[in-house]
Amino acid sequence: MSGPVDPSPGPPLPDEPLAPGSAGDEGWRRMDTRYLVVGPFGAARQFAIPAVVAAVGIGSGNGTWGLVALPIFVVLSLLFGMVPWLTTYFRVTDTQFEVRRGLLNKTRLTAPLDRVRSVDLEASLLNRLLGLTKVAVGTGVDDTRIELDGIAKDDGEQLRRFLLTRSRSAAAPPVPARAPAPLPHAEPYADPYADPYAHPYAQQHPQQHPQQHPQQHPQQHGQQHVRPSAEPEVTELARIDWSWLRFAPLSLARLAVLAGALGFASQFADDLPIFDADTVRSTYDYLAAQALGLVLGVGAIVALMAWVVVAVLASVVQWWNLRLVRDGANLRLTAGLLTTRSTSVEEARVRGVRMTEPLLMRPARGAELATLATGVGEGGTTTVLPPCPRDVATRVGHEILGTRGPLTVPLHRHGPLARRRRHVQEQLAVLVVAAVLAAAVALVPWDWPWWLPLAFVGVFTPLGVVTAEVEYRTLGHRLTDDHLVVTGPSVVRRREVLETDGIIGWVVQQSFFQRRLGLATLVATTAAGAEKVVAVDVPHPTAVGLAHAATPGVLDEFLAR
Repeated sequence: MSGPVDPSPGPPLPDEPLAPGSAGDEGWRRMDTRYLVVGPFGAARQFAIPAVVAAVGIGSGNGTWGLVALPIFVVLSLLFGMVPWLTTYFRVTDTQFEVRRGLLNKTRLTAPLDRVRSVDLEASLLNRLLGLTKVAVGTGVDDTRIELDGIAKDDGEQLRRFLLTRSRSAAAPPVPARAPAPLPHAEPYADPYADPYAHPYAQQHPQQHPQQHPQQHPQQHGQQHVRPSAEPEVTELARIDWSWLRFAPLSLARLAVLAGALGFASQFADDLPIFDADTVRSTYDYLAAQALGLVLGVGAIVALMAWVVVAVLASVVQWWNLRLVRDGANLRLTAGLLTTRSTSVEEARVRGVRMTEPLLMRPARGAELATLATGVGEGGTTTVLPPCPRDVATRVGHEILGTRGPLTVPLHRHGPLARRRRHVQEQLAVLVVAAVLAAAVALVPWDWPWWLPLAFVGVFTPLGVVTAEVEYRTLGHRLTDDHLVVTGPSVVRRREVLETDGIIGWVVQQSFFQRRLGLATLVATTAAGAEKVVAVDVPHPTAVGLAHAATPGVLDEFLAR
């Protein structure tokens, strides 16, 4: 498109009036004409591998066809790259954002303004050179987003502000909270295994919910959205600090990606002349003739250095120029070196945060931070801080929550029965694997040593004890004035903080063994994040009391029977 976005027939965007456009009728607009450069490049990337395979295959039989294939490939890329620009239109009305596209199969996508949950901007290196961006509008329905590529950078930012502003003004006010009622057939929530510092929940949760953070949920305080007459205030919450790179090698999340890349590359190793059988055999004979311990030590050091370089470079590419700000009533995250991404979400949609402390990162006092929101990011979870100092993650998390304490408050333990269950599960797994190994040694006609199952038990039994103890020490829960705080049984400590107002239901589950121990798994269902927060192996009376204390009145209908 050649002019700014015109949300006709709706009102202009809040930042500035828009000039009328000329593409389409009834307010429909095309993408920017600069997309005619981006489109062919995108089509060329999609057809590059098939085109090379076809050219090599045809050219091996007839060299003339290999020369003809190149101009055909260029022409097809140009044609297919122009189709989206010719067939894609969009507009913004008073009530919805619409995109229609398609040459043979027509598609029309509609997002009601009151259902807009997030607006993300993404620009590849080529888009940035041309001053373009891609807009992705999330509505919270099956993680489906309406994507519109080829928008001028300024118009994309203007459209982002407009959609999020109109989303707030079009949203209906929430239903007033029910007054809490007494719990007829359950004990008051008081953890029998609470730590000495814990206070009774009767003091923490009076008979009325406290007011929510006014900035985070303005509509819950009777405040009505007023269309801004000037730029909203921007408050910076976090900015990249390159000293955080020391935490990058301590997060092993990228190992799976690296292993997949190595596995893909290994498929082509046989085609390289240095990986023939003779070369591999001679290399093995040479290494075996040397000091094996020295070779293994050098190999481990080289692998460790390679991992540090890969982890640091990947972190730089992903989190380059990271900036997290509160833009009016929205949270906006921008980051990326080659591809710049700008993710915006209305702060009222954020229902909690999750702070993750991987095993290797905990001694270095590092953590990662993600938000739990409705219909935003991957599964409702958006990572807003990379591996960084835990104090930074805690501060930013509390800024997002609008309160202090949920990320640092000590948690209630689940008691000795929960600890026993963790140990039994770990040792049972060791015994099952040892039994399988014993059966294999006895029945399979392989030359396996008879002591292999005993060695397995001797090694993994102490490891299971340590693992079970670590899992139990990370297991806990706490109910603050406004939030439910839960950590699950894992060697990776994940503290999930969920607003009690964001809880829409409860599920109390008991397995056969949990019933014998009087334990239960309490699931708080929500529309944010993974749609549930799970507290494992909670004493059953405590679980029922916790659910009632967090959402008074919700269980009355079921407990009164």
